[in-house]
Amino acid sequence: MVKMNNSKERLPTTRLFDLDICAVSFDEARTHLVDIAKQKAYRAHVVVTPNVDHIVRLESDAAFKQFYTQSDFIFADGMPVVWASHMTARALPERVTGSDMFVALTRAAVADGLSVFLIGGIPGQEAQLKRDFQHVYPGLDITIYCPSMQFDPTGAEGLEAVSRVNAAKPDIVFVCLGMPKQERWALTHRAALSASVIMCVGAAMEFALGLKSRAPKWMQQAGLEWFWRLCSEPRRLWRRYIVQGKKFFPLCLREWKKQHARDY
Repeated sequence: MVKMNNSKERLPTTRLFDLDICAVSFDEARTHLVDIAKQKAYRAHVVVTPNVDHIVRLESDAAFKQFYTQSDFIFADGMPVVWASHMTARALPERVTGSDMFVALTRAAVADGLSVFLIGGIPGQEAQLKRDFQHVYPGLDITIYCPSMQFDPTGAEGLEAVSRVNAAKPDIVFVCLGMPKQERWALTHRAALSASVIMCVGAAMEFALGLKSRAPKWMQQAGLEWFWRLCSEPRRLWRRYIVQGKKFFPLCLREWKKQHARDY
């Protein structure tokens, strides 16, 4: 089943895991988001990119899942999510990862004179991160806010982030706080934010600056990027990829039954 999302700037979607996931190529997604940023209308469009871990975690929190579905654009980050979409009437053409989109939008910001605001990083690291961005993306107009590790999306720091964004009036905001903090912040404060595109991108900043290495392209295309990350940070990520990852298969089976029932 293909639907259109409720955003004024629409993209075709396919229904999968109770989410309306945008059924477009990476280039189409990038062009669409850059066009919105160029409009400088400052109506915040929230972008999320669910992977297998996100899908599993959403399933365990119905209230948050309902909140998550209010995002303006949902793109499939993980290859297994793309593969699962083949159960639907319209398969997703490819994955649209947050890490790749971070780089694409940052390059577009330099080329088109767009301003960027980033929320994330280690407290007190703003100056160093700005130097790093200027080195990798010369000419980038970027403002950075590094809140504490105890960041509360609806607390004092969450409101401080809103205040700083509105003072800067950026075209693009990257929220690098990890799920679910980044999504809760973006969706809670969307109506109050003076920005055009709010993208929840987790650890994308670290990859974009070369602070962490991404998996080789062949591993990404084979759906093995999770294995690369697990090998890189086993103590931190083993539960996410081993324990949580196994829960994805029953969800796929349930989705297959649901999609099969719709055909009759």
